[in-house]
Amino acid sequence: MSERSLLSDKAIPPRDRLIFALDVPTRAEALRVVDQLGDSITFYKVGMQLFMTEGYFELIEELKRRGKKIFVDLKFFDVPETVKNAVANLSTRGVECCTVHGSQAILEAAVQAKGTMKLLAVTVLTSLDRGDLDDLGFQCDVEELVYSRAKRALAIGCDGVISSGLEAARLRSDLGEKLLIITPGIRPVENRPVDDQKRTVTIADAFLSGADFVVIGRPIRQAPDPKAKAEELQAEIARLFPG
Repeated sequence: MSERSLLSDKAIPPRDRLIFALDVPTRAEALRVVDQLGDSITFYKVGMQLFMTEGYFELIEELKRRGKKIFVDLKFFDVPETVKNAVANLSTRGVECCTVHGSQAILEAAVQAKGTMKLLAVTVLTSLDRGDLDDLGFQCDVEELVYSRAKRALAIGCDGVISSGLEAARLRSDLGEKLLIITPGIRPVENRPVDDQKRTVTIADAFLSGADFVVIGRPIRQAPDPKAKAEELQAEIARLFPG
């Protein structure tokens, strides 16, 4: 198998493959970051931190007005009917995708309500390692747990999964090109490990392992020039996906 044999062949614009994690404390700060990044970022992940502030959906509408794509990362996890209703409400907001977590019944309920929105099942958070899974009572290998959850999610009708780049190659090889794989926990070699992400890979590692998208936050946001850093990463992606 060649180094590039797992590279995604989906018709995704290369610049859309970089999703910026807009993990900041306020809507005002989020818009400041969006202004700062300008056209270097086309796709934003808007998650739980901003959800707990005022103006979450107003922020989504503003991002849409600016022509941005939106990934809602709230990891819906509740009784199936509640998740179904939440996903149904979100599906009217014009976002690209959202995350759901939990049992088969929860995923089945979410699939029923997703409409044209892409539904992404969470496998194992990239902030967890083998020791954390032991603490949670999962007596199995991390890769086996990720694979089992991804296979189940695809069979139920989810569009894709959130998966570390460490497990992406097996998912792509065994589950095929249909599965969308979004990989967080991307860190430049010189930055690993520096924070709460434990199962990390580089941007090239992720894509060469079959990821369709990568999610990057702090390595861009904390750079001396965030827009220049984003453009540097976009150039790296463009070399992998020259179009």
